[in-house]
Parts: sequence; structure tokens; C-alpha cells
Amino acid sequence: MGFLRSLFGPSKGEIWGQIAKDIGGRFSEGGFFGTDVLKYKHNDWELNLDTFTRSSGSGQQRSTTTYTRMRVPFVNKDNFYFEIYPEGIFSPLGKWFGMQDVEIGDSFFDEKFIIKGNSDQRLKELFADSEIKRLIHGQPQIYLKVKDDEGWFGSSFPEGVDELYFEARGVIKDTAILKDLFELFARILDHLVAIDSAYETPANVRL
Repeated sequence: MGFLRSLFGPSKGEIWGQIAKDIGGRFSEGGFFGTDVLKYKHNDWELNLDTFTRSSGSGQQRSTTTYTRMRVPFVNKDNFYFEIYPEGIFSPLGKWFGMQDVEIGDSFFDEKFIIKGNSDQRLKELFADSEIKRLIHGQPQIYLKVKDDEGWFGSSFPEGVDELYFEARGVIKDTAILKDLFELFARILDHLVAIDSAYETPANVRL
């Protein structure tokens, strides 16, 4: 074990376990068949950090990729949805075919990210928070959205409950990046309440 640790550094379990201690969260090892989960309570919300794999291709060309994700169900007061990810090589094509890209009035932020949503005003109110923008900038990878449930193979949520969702390719083991991610989620949730888009009440959904 010591030899492997010297080659690859601390394991995900070691790092996530230490982060849980640092922030007052709870780390649970999934064992051989399960999934490691780091849970953290912020007010009445429970943030969940774990990993999952996504398959692509078929037959001999089939491959799987591991992603790190963070999720938290919350009571969505006004059905406000948004999605944010970096400006990339295919973004101009998406705009050409009518993909909604909302500009929030911050030229540096608008140039770097694609921001989609169902309310321009709510997006501008949310991203008026400079700390939210700073924390988003600090993530090497960012795909962040509000979605209505876990999809075909996950949990269905009660009426009015949605999910703040993040994913990034690979297993994130950088302590500073992960702590900033927890801070980002807490900040967004608090700000959604402040702009009257979320209730600060338990969603009563277990992931």
C-alpha cells in the first residue's frame, strides 16, 4: 500500500475523508460494489459528492468514463432553471442553430461561459453575486445546472423539488477545488433563497 501511495498519492477515500473532517461533513465508503459518498449539511440542504461512470460506444469500441458529481435536491419556488458550462469549440455552432446564451452583463464572464436559463432576470440576479462567479472561475471544469430529477435510471422527485447538479470528468482529489465546490453550492442555494427562487426548507428526498 505504501508503494502504491508513493506512486499515485493519497487515495480518493483518504482525501475525501479528510475533507469531511475539515468541513464537518460525513464520508461513507461504498465498499467493493458501492460508491463512496461525502455528505455535507448546509442549513436544511444535504449536499452529496460522489462519482459515477458513463459508457459510450458499443462492442469492442465500448468505453467508460468516470465523473465526479455533486447534487443537492431543493424546493424550487418559481421553476427557475439554468445551465452553465465553458465557452468551447462547438459553442458558436450551438448559437447559430438557436441555442439560448444569456449575457449577464459581465463581459469577461459572458465571454468565458455559456449560460442558459428560462429567466434572463433571474440569471442576472444570481450571477450578480461576485463570489459565485469567482468560485465558478476557480473550477478547472464546470458543468452546473438545475434539473428536475435524476432521469430515467435515478430518483423521481416530488412536485416542486429540483436538483442543483454539477459534474466534471475524472475523479477530483484536489482538496482546495472540492472545498470551493461545496462553498459554491452553499452560496448558490443561499442566493436562490435571497432572490426568492427557492425555499429554505428540506426537500425530503434522499439520493
